[in-house]
Amino acid sequence: MATTWSVRLVAEPSLEVGRLRRDCQSALDRVVAQMSQWEPDSDLSRFNRAGAGEWLPLPPEFAAVMAEALDIAQLTGGAFDPTVGGASEAWGFGASPATLAPTCDALDTLASPQGWKRLDFAPDPARLRQPGGIALDLCAIAKGYGVDRLAETVTAAGASSFLVEVGGELRAQGLKPDFQPWWVDLEETGGEGLTPLRIALSGCAVATSGHTRRFHQVDGMRLGHTIDPATGAPLRNGAQSVTVLAETAMRADALATALMVMGEAAEDFARQHGIAARIVAETEILTPALAAMLD
Repeated sequence: MATTWSVRLVAEPSLEVGRLRRDCQSALDRVVAQMSQWEPDSDLSRFNRAGAGEWLPLPPEFAAVMAEALDIAQLTGGAFDPTVGGASEAWGFGASPATLAPTCDALDTLASPQGWKRLDFAPDPARLRQPGGIALDLCAIAKGYGVDRLAETVTAAGASSFLVEVGGELRAQGLKPDFQPWWVDLEETGGEGLTPLRIALSGCAVATSGHTRRFHQVDGMRLGHTIDPATGAPLRNGAQSVTVLAETAMRADALATALMVMGEAAEDFARQHGIAARIVAETEILTPALAAMLD
């Protein structure tokens, strides 16, 4: 995943730490092997190369992410869209670097509003049909899924109290030995003078989407990595960062990206759907669901 991961847990002395470390790494390695656009032999890369009409079988992890990705795409009206892989690649956020912006004609081709609707996903047995010309990019959900896989791995090892993290996205369960929750500071990303926020994380996960971690210069412009599916280009809607708390890190990850893409519509959408979020643009907005968690 080209990032770091960590696990903090309360466990019995009999826990085999070395084995747990290997199991955690193995779980993350499977996510990369299946869903990385930088790995030419990944299941995702094979799908992107597949011919029109070809069905590809999906391993369980990929299938779980695909099902959630399509669910959130539908929920958000396509603000989250897993089919922006072509645009990500063209702007240099894929496996190949880019120093020049795509031409206007290329942008017309890269724009894929509602591209997710062209996908046919069969859950049992899990398989996905390539309609032709679709390139998946699961970066906005797969890292969160990696966090969830760590949580599942630690739980399977017998731990009921833990804080797991991959690249700044976290999920926690239970209490520490002093009966305190796992306190975490929300990322102060994308704005000056943000109010420091500390939350008790237990039974939920947190993820932040913003432009400070992944960006580069194209034609002299500093561009963030979040692609607007409607335009096929990096966002320029004034959104700086969005932090979301949800039951799973996978869902928090994808919803944070969707709210970034929505721009001014993000606050109303988050309120309507009871999403706990901090939205940073010209001002800082805390949704009622998040404010309630801080009381």
